[in-house]
Amino acid sequence: MIRRERVIRTLTFWLRPAFALRVVYRFQRIVGFDRSMALASSALTALIPLGILAGAVFGDVLSNDISDEIISRCGLTGEGAEAVKDLFSSPSGESSSIGAVGSVFLVISALSFARAAQRLFEQAWDLKPLSVRNTRNGLEWLLSVIVYAVAVGWVYAVLPPGRLGLAAATCEVPLTALFLVWSGWILSAKRIGGRDLLPFGVLAAVLIAVYSVGAAVYLPRLFNTYAARYGTVGAVFAMISALFGVMLVVVASAAVGREVRDELARIQQGLEPSENEVRRQWDNVVEQARSSWRSAREQLPHPRNKHQ
Repeated sequence: MIRRERVIRTLTFWLRPAFALRVVYRFQRIVGFDRSMALASSALTALIPLGILAGAVFGDVLSNDISDEIISRCGLTGEGAEAVKDLFSSPSGESSSIGAVGSVFLVISALSFARAAQRLFEQAWDLKPLSVRNTRNGLEWLLSVIVYAVAVGWVYAVLPPGRLGLAAATCEVPLTALFLVWSGWILSAKRIGGRDLLPFGVLAAVLIAVYSVGAAVYLPRLFNTYAARYGTVGAVFAMISALFGVMLVVVASAAVGREVRDELARIQQGLEPSENEVRRQWDNVVEQARSSWRSAREQLPHPRNKHQ
């Protein structure tokens, strides 16, 4: 009974209206939906050329190229799998080199993705933007992205897939949390401490794991539908839709993580709202809900009057 009361008290404290409104306001300040789409677009722009290059250069070394990894990870079959293979396949008989122009485009697209992630942390934590002055840290972060992708791929390759990949998704949580905390620290030019980023990293890692489990159900249908309708371009639409979902989780977690950090700082300073204040906020919400319900019922016609 004591544990139950403690859980209820904790939930009512962190889900109280004042805190929820601050999270919504923070999400609006960083333009959450636009930021999520910008991150998804930048990630896709960097992913496709990098995947084609990796398949062309390391095709003889790796057992599976990037298209096979995406097909295996998302459980694709049929038209969706064929569209992904066509998207990442290089023309037969062509040289594996990408040339000077392709190299420049690949570097620019990768750094654009890094700067888009950098702007997320700068806006969420109200930091002065550094833009291209943080390029060195952006390059280090891009190398960590490759290491993280290899580590997560190894986890999914070693662990049995099971139903919906629950075991792999669970083991992915600490890796993702560590990577996200490192990302915020390095992309902010070490202006945000690891302890300040911990709520964001843990929350985002858990939500990404939940999202990956749900994606195992709807992604195959999404890829097949888009591939049947648009061909190879449909794989691009499906990938950017999946990436948008991931980035939306990351952006929303950044807004929540920032407000949790501020709330913990207030608690340490002795500014925690009292239980009476929390109860009063919830009583106001319940009373407003009841008032709205009564007003809606009064506006609806009574069944007897309607019959007459």
